[in-house]
Amino acid sequence: MQKYHLLERIRKAGVVAVLRGDSPEEVVRFADKAVEGGIRVVEVTMTVPFALEAVAALAKKYLAPNPPAEGVVIGAGTVLDAETARAVILAGAQFVVTPALNRETVALCNRYRVPVMPGCMTTRDMIEALELGVDVVKLFPGNLYSPSSLPAIRGPLPQVNIMPTGGVNLGNLKDWIKAGAFAVGIGSDLTGEAKKTGNADLVADKARAYVNAFREAADGRE
Repeated sequence: MQKYHLLERIRKAGVVAVLRGDSPEEVVRFADKAVEGGIRVVEVTMTVPFALEAVAALAKKYLAPNPPAEGVVIGAGTVLDAETARAVILAGAQFVVTPALNRETVALCNRYRVPVMPGCMTTRDMIEALELGVDVVKLFPGNLYSPSSLPAIRGPLPQVNIMPTGGVNLGNLKDWIKAGAFAVGIGSDLTGEAKKTGNADLVADKARAYVNAFREAADGRE
């Protein structure tokens, strides 16, 4: 039941901070600011140099007995293979996100009862993911689709949970949620200005805006 409890926490949180950076320290700083702004799900991408250090640092901080913020979920993204999936799980990641569907990665995560969200672009991908036991698929890259794609996909596949990532912003977040998105992944729009200016507080400001937008869009959602 722990796996499904975790998935429900991600669904209720609604916004996943997809964090990239030039160092583990920068990613941890962005994560702290995202949490300060109210985001409760953080995904560290494996494109970050020494990314496992960032995952481990955040897991130690937010999954400790007395964390600085309650209810934070730490995961890892851009996981390309099963070997990396096992490494991030050992580092403390509670969920795994991949850019494409990889059978071995899904099998590894299922073995350890860790939620895995593989990137899918087609209904064929999604059907295969469901057959492998995936609970949530990542619609990626999301900027190639529109929110109206979700009802179309869920016509033949009403059982699929979809998390669009890439191209989601404050202007269309409401549309994605109203269209039935399980949650949304927010990447460069969350941290872009902070990287340009060196002001990490901008991440907290943007996080608050996203959390508020999600709450308004999700009002009344079960």
